[in-house]
Amino acid sequence: MYLMEENISNSDIESAIKRSVLTQSFTPVIAGSALKNKGVQTLLDCVNEYLPNPSEVQNYAINAATEEKVLMSCERSAAKPAVGLAFKLEESQYGQLTYVRMYQGCFSRGSNMINSRTGEKQRVPRLVLMHSNETENVTAAYSGDIVAMVGANCASGDTFVDAKTPKNDIVSMESMYIPEPVISMAIKNVHHKDDDKFSKALARFVKEDPTFRSTFNPENKEIVISGMGELQLDIYAERIRREYECEVQLGEPTVNYRETLTEPVEFSVTYKRQSGGRGQFGEGYGEIEPLEDANADVEFVNAVTGGMITSNFIKSVEKGVREAALEGALTGHRVSGIRFILRGGRVHNVDSSDWAFSRVGYYAIKEHFVNKATVLEPWMDIEVTAPQDYSGEVIQSIIERGGKMKDLDIQQGECTVRASAPLQVMFGYSSFLRKHTSGMGTFTMEFKENKEVEPHMQEQLIANYRESKAYKNQQASGAGF
Repeated sequence: MYLMEENISNSDIESAIKRSVLTQSFTPVIAGSALKNKGVQTLLDCVNEYLPNPSEVQNYAINAATEEKVLMSCERSAAKPAVGLAFKLEESQYGQLTYVRMYQGCFSRGSNMINSRTGEKQRVPRLVLMHSNETENVTAAYSGDIVAMVGANCASGDTFVDAKTPKNDIVSMESMYIPEPVISMAIKNVHHKDDDKFSKALARFVKEDPTFRSTFNPENKEIVISGMGELQLDIYAERIRREYECEVQLGEPTVNYRETLTEPVEFSVTYKRQSGGRGQFGEGYGEIEPLEDANADVEFVNAVTGGMITSNFIKSVEKGVREAALEGALTGHRVSGIRFILRGGRVHNVDSSDWAFSRVGYYAIKEHFVNKATVLEPWMDIEVTAPQDYSGEVIQSIIERGGKMKDLDIQQGECTVRASAPLQVMFGYSSFLRKHTSGMGTFTMEFKENKEVEPHMQEQLIANYRESKAYKNQQASGAGF
């Protein structure tokens, strides 16, 4: 029409936009500000005008048994088995509110449904239509409807199907694409009396938001939350403070350093205690040597000959070794990549015990291992993608962090930088990258290997550990009086 110089009406433009939106070849963008209530009505009008209604698109589910695609029927009736996707969760005054988009059939209040992910059967609870912060009770939800269920037990992305559906016909809707988290931070509650509220808050947010994750690091005994950006994590921390009245602190996660040997050492340990009655006695000797793989778990080798130590006491020595390896003597981090060889020892007929021989293994690590020990830190393989114009800044940022360049690939105006760097220096890099690439830079990293830390860093880690240990000992002795 434009080339033929014919008049183009608004309805022609609107029809063309809708056709393009339906084929996903055009994306309308509407400017506005929710804070100042600008453009909100225009956005709603565009949703009503341009986006497809349920009958204008084809939706498919996946058969759980055959993994084949199944076309969903948009007919608003109960002729087909009901299928609905729980796409959003939120906490309300009535409990968990689950937003469900119906793709087929009908769910009526009081009927039974099955969560296709867990197989749990439950009754369809109260159904409501949401109008901003107001609710309207309904008795049934049909294909194409978006309703909220009050009290349904599920997670975001779960599919509900009619409980009468045969097992081989149960389907699941394709879940939303959930990108991997790009940033992690350690979080802790300030007051232990708030532990329950803190746990409930994290469990709720993980359930509501699939991009938000919470994990417990048993090695460092800290909780790490992950998400799509620092702002997201800050908002959740603030919500915990405001909604649960639980004070929390955010910080960088603790790096999982390792301690290992640089060369073999011999040990000979005699554990002897006497306190009026039966004493404690155990004696053992042997070697501790490094393994080729510094990341490997501690190996224990029984090389005792001639029955010098009985089998039950040998197991006690191993128990003491593994206990000591959980907290190395240099920096308090886990010991890895060593082989503990027990050659022999002595047993007292009366005073020897499991405890005494466990202390033999324990002090062999704590007192002899430390003489030839070193500290390892995790190095990561890094891949940074950014517009070509920012390649210089990306490379410089990695070098300044002590990283090592591997490869630079430039194609179609985009550069990909591959490098390796210590994990410690990569905290906060996502924010730095967004700031210095106008928000267009992204990066991924995965564990490569553990490498020996720089001497000055090792000295600092040792000093910090000794200071922390001295403080704990002081607190413990003070509590005893």
